[in-house]
Amino acid sequence: MKMRVVAGVVLGFVSAVAVAQQKTPNFGPNVKLFNPSMSHDEMQQTIDKVYTEQQHAEFGSSRYAFLLMPGKYNLDIPVGFYTQVLGLGASPDDVRVTGDVHADAASKNNNATTTFWRGVEGFSVVPAGGTMQWAVSQAIAARRMHVLGNMVLHQKRGWASGGWLSDSLVDGTVDSGTQQQWISRNTEWQQWTGANWNMVFVGAEHAPEGEWPKPPFTKIATVPIVREKPFLQVDAKGNFSVRVPAIRENSSGITWKQGATAGRNVPLSHFYIARPDRDTDVTINAALDKGKDLLLLPGNYDLNAPIKVRKANTIVLGLGFATLRPVHGTEAMTVADVDGVTVSGLLFDAGTAVSPALLHVGTQGSKLRHKTNPISLHDVFFRVGGAGEGRTDANLVIDSNDTIVDHTWIWRADHGHNVGWDKNQSNYGLVVHGNDVTIYGLFVEHHQKYQVLWAGERGRTYFYQSEIPYDPPTQAQWTDEKGAKGWASYKVADNVREHEAWGLGIYSVFRFPDVVMDRAIEVPDIPGVKFHHMITVALLDKGAILNVINQTGGSTRTSSAGQPPRIEPKVTDYPEAK
Repeated sequence: MKMRVVAGVVLGFVSAVAVAQQKTPNFGPNVKLFNPSMSHDEMQQTIDKVYTEQQHAEFGSSRYAFLLMPGKYNLDIPVGFYTQVLGLGASPDDVRVTGDVHADAASKNNNATTTFWRGVEGFSVVPAGGTMQWAVSQAIAARRMHVLGNMVLHQKRGWASGGWLSDSLVDGTVDSGTQQQWISRNTEWQQWTGANWNMVFVGAEHAPEGEWPKPPFTKIATVPIVREKPFLQVDAKGNFSVRVPAIRENSSGITWKQGATAGRNVPLSHFYIARPDRDTDVTINAALDKGKDLLLLPGNYDLNAPIKVRKANTIVLGLGFATLRPVHGTEAMTVADVDGVTVSGLLFDAGTAVSPALLHVGTQGSKLRHKTNPISLHDVFFRVGGAGEGRTDANLVIDSNDTIVDHTWIWRADHGHNVGWDKNQSNYGLVVHGNDVTIYGLFVEHHQKYQVLWAGERGRTYFYQSEIPYDPPTQAQWTDEKGAKGWASYKVADNVREHEAWGLGIYSVFRFPDVVMDRAIEVPDIPGVKFHHMITVALLDKGAILNVINQTGGSTRTSSAGQPPRIEPKVTDYPEAK
């Protein structure tokens, strides 16, 4: 198989590969660059070695990216923690993998609820047996994928807890099975099957039949505004560049139906390539101030001061879950209130000293507008505790108007190292002051006050998943500033006049008795603030969420021995549609 299968493919790429090898930058030891002329055994051994290290490394320190040059491959690619697999073609069909590309459940009994921090982007798969298994939960990105077969989002019907699929085509059926929630944006498939609590489809062609609440489908026909995530690519002459997709408005389906995604190319020579063994905030900021874009190679970057993105249209792109950690209580990154900045593919990890925020975008109170060229954030993930001691006041603060967030998980750890009410401390997940901010795929969990505090006008959220903190020790220690029991998960500030959100699931796992939350969502009770398709679920028998939104929806209840069955309140619209 090794040479015989690929020989017909390699001929068309031999010269390109030779040139690429001459021009390929030094991506460091944790980026594995494959091309079709390589030995099958060599590639497979590299993949297997990384997976052996990363399969159970939930809080490990290693980070990896596999880059696939255009051509055809016959490989088995299991995707472990902190591992990203990227095709380097202009279209996903330029890179084809025949065999298994799969994410497997990270816990026992096929349980994928802790299958975090991994991704696949920009290639096509002919799955062995006809089905690609992608059993995943949070901080998972599947983008610009073409599955020539079926796709399952679970492992043998074990639990899984949500994920992300965008700009992707599945020729057959997508089976969500036991997935608790999911968001699909700008997708196409033959058929979708499965539902549980909260399944959201935005700009999805062939969205499944049925309407909320049974089945719990939220369907929005078009995506109002989005820019796809920038991506690394290589052309036939071996030139590396980053493609920055164009803004699309009122779109549905994939961007690459006619080949390349519309946008602009930025040569890799315009990027400062940062390495974790060499670079600091000083060297990175010096390059940014000279007008360079920034490519962060896989690894951990301990920062004495914030990375400061000050120039319009700067591209910041992380490979292999490049991780930024502030060590002196500063932000990890700040983005100036300028047009067109993109920040993608980064994990922000809180340090031991309390930071005001981990990523801060813009300047509070700014009147500047960016409607035609917004700042956009893609696959930006946040963690407080779990891997080590961590503290921050807020995680993501957005002050710039017109910002787009395209998938984020903002997590205060509920398990791992240095986890506890007085250990890994984080008041707020997301704080928004900017106007006209749009978010797709908002996952926010376990922070000690509001998970989301939204104070800007005309905000929009498409899909929200939130577990409130597991560990408030007493009600007295978890009472909000107005005396309400608990802090609402999603809070729209009292002075906001317009806001809208679709598809929200909020869940409790209280570990201590006699702790409750008065309402999962708290909003001004006015016509301009509109919420659609909401559910609350109690996953343990302690505590309760007493209402879904304001004083509407009633209480959650889980079932236990001798008790009535579980109650999972659902609210279709608030204010109630007339």
